[in-house]
Amino acid sequence: MKKNQLLTRRQALYLGLGTFVGIGALTAEELLNSFNQNQSFADTNRSFNIAGANPLKERAAKKGLIYGTSTTKFSLSLDTQHAAAIVKDCDMLVPGWEFKWTAGSANLRPDAENFDFSQADWMFDFATTHNMSTRGHTLVWHESLPKWFKETVNKQNAQQLLEKHIERVVGRYAGKIHSWDVVNEAISVSDGLPNKLRKTPWLNSLGPEYIDLAFRLTAAADPDALLVYNEKGLDYDDQIYDQRRAAVLKLLERLKSQGTPIHALGTQAHLSPGNNKFNPEKLRQFFRDVASLGLKIMITELDVSDKYLPRDIAIRDRIVAATYEDYLSVVLDEPAVIAVITWGLSDKYTWLNEFAPRQDGKPSRPLPLDTQMQRKLAWNAIARAFDNAPKR
Repeated sequence: MKKNQLLTRRQALYLGLGTFVGIGALTAEELLNSFNQNQSFADTNRSFNIAGANPLKERAAKKGLIYGTSTTKFSLSLDTQHAAAIVKDCDMLVPGWEFKWTAGSANLRPDAENFDFSQADWMFDFATTHNMSTRGHTLVWHESLPKWFKETVNKQNAQQLLEKHIERVVGRYAGKIHSWDVVNEAISVSDGLPNKLRKTPWLNSLGPEYIDLAFRLTAAADPDALLVYNEKGLDYDDQIYDQRRAAVLKLLERLKSQGTPIHALGTQAHLSPGNNKFNPEKLRQFFRDVASLGLKIMITELDVSDKYLPRDIAIRDRIVAATYEDYLSVVLDEPAVIAVITWGLSDKYTWLNEFAPRQDGKPSRPLPLDTQMQRKLAWNAIARAFDNAPKR
């Protein structure tokens, strides 16, 4: 879109800018100004300049932080350029598929009795070879369960199956994994339960105690790993997000009060500018509340969807970059935050193209590097946030 080309109200709605239904016809510059006024996005004069060319992992490490990314054996083994980019920028690797029960081309649990560690071992070995730490994602989740799970698991055998899974998987890498996402996405406000827990096969089979059980089993299998509760939808400012933050905080308080060996909260931070409001003070207070429980905080799955942003790449990239810097500038003020992990490093392998594609069919650009592994403004924005963060 050229700078002086008008964006009509109908086009704005088509692009997902429903928040601005009263804006009428906008130029590209006016569109950016609308974002500035409504969500603190960058104006056209905002600078994303950085000092030096040091990789992200070095900038993070200077402030006592870890920077890493998720990826899969599929992309690492087939794309040497991608693998080299990850080694250059990252100190931590998160296998996106390989430690789940089943996902993508990985199948850790082919049946109830057996395990296939071939792909998980490959990812762990890659990280170790390149001096990166490894995160385990994830032990207990209501998704990525194999077909046999529903047919096999019931209230009589669920605990035994969970015990076996955690003992074998965590035990295999004991003393070698930085942290485990022990339980993932256990909260759902819309499911209507008083404790706001999500209705899952684990809840149905084991009751609310499954969360505490999973953490105790993991701690027994690997006393050295950082044990994390990982959750989504904690970032923005409306009633649902308020309820989700409150529910997560109550869950963490309950776990701490009963002596559950939990060490950190993972907040996924799948950000989506264009249809959400960001309230820095609300997020700061939530992080302060989490830290007051003696917990660390990890940003575990950070990316910035451009699904609702304009077609013009220059505009999109500026808004995405501004979102990264504005978000990280808030969360890194909290000393309890110890790591930032983007959910992918290159746009070439973003999950958003499949699961949250743009309506106009254009490829998503949510990550620090483009499809050619070149740095984008988003990379600069993350670098700036690390450079300006207080030291832990």
